[in-house]
Order: sequence, then structure tokens, then C-alpha cells
Amino acid sequence: MVVEKFRWWHIDEVMPLEEDLFGVERWSGAMFWNELAQRHFYLVATDEPGGPVLGYAGMSVVDEQESWVQNIAVRRDAQRRGIGRLLLEALLAEAARRGVRKTLLEVAVDNAAAQKLYATYDFEPVGIRRGYYQPSNTDALVMMRDA
Repeated sequence: MVVEKFRWWHIDEVMPLEEDLFGVERWSGAMFWNELAQRHFYLVATDEPGGPVLGYAGMSVVDEQESWVQNIAVRRDAQRRGIGRLLLEALLAEAARRGVRKTLLEVAVDNAAAQKLYATYDFEPVGIRRGYYQPSNTDALVMMRDA
């Protein structure tokens, strides 16, 4: 497995993943462009350098006090291979490298598998954002982990 920096040319490749995994709540290409323009930390996972994107993840670092995992997504046919775990570990390693004290994320309240993964990395629930995901009006569980 290869993890490399998410570049602008990956946007077109990740858009079908967004559609498949998140449907009407998917991110737009413009949202990814904005994340990259803001110099947030984004990665892609492939089987080989330059290969098809199997998954991607992103994080914004606010300051040394906190960072936010923006997204982690793995293509359906590549799930259950440890790719999400690998991407999360890479994000957390970058947060540690930058001296970030706490990392937060939002996850759908009905996404038990993701919550379980985050809990294995010491993320704990700290709040709920009511109706966060639109248009489904699904609540988001806010989870936090200290460095």
C-alpha cells in the first residue's frame, strides 16, 4: 500500500467515490479544490505509486491546539483491507509532527463502524451536532482525542 500527497489531479478520480459513498451529501470538486488551496493536509492511498485511488483522507490544522479530520473515505471494493486505518494513522502522525494537542472529527451517528475505528485510536465522544449532514438531517457525533 502506498500513501502519497493528494494532488489536484486526484480530484476527478475521487469524485465517483464521493458519489458512491456519500450520495447527495458528497463533497463537490470545488470543496476539494478549496481544501488544497488552503493547504490542508490531504492524502491518497493506492496499491502502487500513481495507481488508482483506493481511499483518501484530509485534515485541517487550526494551530498547535487543534486539528480536524475532514474526511476519510475508502472505495467499497477496497474496504476491510486496513486502508482507512492506514490513512487515519498518517493523519495522526502529521498532527503529532506539528505538535497538535488535540484532534477532533465529526462522524454520522449511524456510522458505527467508523466510530469503532476512531475509538481504537482513543477518540471519545464530546458532543452532537444536530442535523449536521444535509439533506438527510443526520446528526454528527463529535469525537476528540488528545495528543
